[in-house]
Amino acid sequence: MIVFDHVSVQYSTADSPTLTGVNLQIDDGQLVLVAGPTGSGKSTLLGAINGHVPHFTGGTLSGSVEVEGLSTADYPPRDLAHIVGRVSQDPLAGFVTDTVEEELAYSLEQMGVDPMRMRTRVEETLDILGLAEVRSRALVSLSSGQQQRVAIGSALAAGVRVLVLDEPTSALDPGSSEEVLATLLRLVHDLGLTVVMAEHRLERVISYADQMILLGPQGQVTQGTTREMIQESLLQPPVVVLGRIAGFDSVPLSVRQARSMAGPLRESLATKNEADYPRVPPAQGKSSVPLSLHATTTLVDTPGLTATKLNVTYGGTIAVDNVSLEMPPGQVSVIMGRNGSGKSSLLWALTGVTPLSSGRFSVGGKRLDNQPPAVIRDYCRLVPSNASDLLFCSTVAEECEAADSYSGQPGLCRQVLDALAPHIDPISHPRDLSEGQKLSLVLAIQLTAFPQVILLDEPTRGLDYQAKATLAQILEEMANQGRVVGVVTHDVEFAAEVAHQICVMASGEIIQTGTAAGVLGSSALFAPQVAKIVYPQPWLTPYQVAQALGDS
Repeated sequence: MIVFDHVSVQYSTADSPTLTGVNLQIDDGQLVLVAGPTGSGKSTLLGAINGHVPHFTGGTLSGSVEVEGLSTADYPPRDLAHIVGRVSQDPLAGFVTDTVEEELAYSLEQMGVDPMRMRTRVEETLDILGLAEVRSRALVSLSSGQQQRVAIGSALAAGVRVLVLDEPTSALDPGSSEEVLATLLRLVHDLGLTVVMAEHRLERVISYADQMILLGPQGQVTQGTTREMIQESLLQPPVVVLGRIAGFDSVPLSVRQARSMAGPLRESLATKNEADYPRVPPAQGKSSVPLSLHATTTLVDTPGLTATKLNVTYGGTIAVDNVSLEMPPGQVSVIMGRNGSGKSSLLWALTGVTPLSSGRFSVGGKRLDNQPPAVIRDYCRLVPSNASDLLFCSTVAEECEAADSYSGQPGLCRQVLDALAPHIDPISHPRDLSEGQKLSLVLAIQLTAFPQVILLDEPTRGLDYQAKATLAQILEEMANQGRVVGVVTHDVEFAAEVAHQICVMASGEIIQTGTAAGVLGSSALFAPQVAKIVYPQPWLTPYQVAQALGDS
């Protein structure tokens, strides 16, 4: 179906190839997972399947890529559109019509499909993807999971045999991500489609994947079964790490497999108190985080962020409904909830960008709800879920220099960036970076300012496990300085590592507040993998379990 023969890709602005000597064969009817560190070339590999690389991206591709016997050198993406469908991380940005039915029909119209056949294909796609009930709905009114299914449906209606997806669950809550993955699994098993997807949250995908393509930091690529590759990979989800720690006989790829082997582990943990053991390793001195992070003034005695009866409305829609919360200094407060529950609207309101309908909030005892965004910015910084919103310079170096000029510490932004995502070329245009690299750059820019409050909206989107570990360490240090750290995330594994306090939102309201163990350990939807494996005991992370076992 798909064959890479000695493929290398070199971009004109890069010093070294993004991909080197790639030899791959992907058979018909498989679900293939593409994994690798942030910036390792996953998006480039996916783009080469339909000729998007290099026809649209530029650069030089040597070797050959063939799909169903057609070479991408001879057939550009438009000539392969009936074979390969490509779905981006942000489906809403790619929609060209207003409603579900119109979007599904659009690609067929462009291909000149007979109207009767077009109607049949649209109806079949609606049924296959479970979208019949929302066929007339506006695309902007759909949940994120539904929007992702519509994007998949647009490709499916065109009759493609290959679906290429770049981090399809990165912006989805756990329920919506399961919905999308179940859809993809059905397309593979029932229709025989080939699905190739890149994903950083391996814990969501590895149990479904037939094959795994692993990218290294120097552009090298290896391929094999998921079980083989995950043992070789430096990027391993919690279920695999826990299996290694507990000495399971085989590598578990799912909670079900791990739980069937975890009886002795649960017995060993039953006599221990999880609160006695840290959830993540302590910061390794000053080696992994820039030295300048250790030189800032502490704010231990400064009041945190207090919000009282906040309300945010868009037209007649209530996004934030009478929310009151405390984000104490010295803690990481995590806000969770399904897509559309009001989490991002709450963060934007706390920066003054989204106006409040009513309510008040203060930082460090200073009331800010009556202040313009420029004033609030001195106290409170936001890293938005769409990192590109804060990138405006022509190169990465210029972005870092602008951040350094504000902080008065030359070179600091680049130090933070290198800790999160090493090896980003300083002359690269920020908007040419991968999503994970863009996010790392914006994180570095905002963290460089060291505000009293740092708010982050889906900060792990596009980050590999090592980058997330570094981010967790940086947030921990900021909290240790007495600063307020607020994180909105769907990444339950990250929340399990960093959260001191968790607030759960639904329909614009906060419906639960508690400790990480109290909220995540008892949740059917938000529980991390370790909690599911050792249930009913409230352990949350592999490191926490390892410390307990080592203390036996």
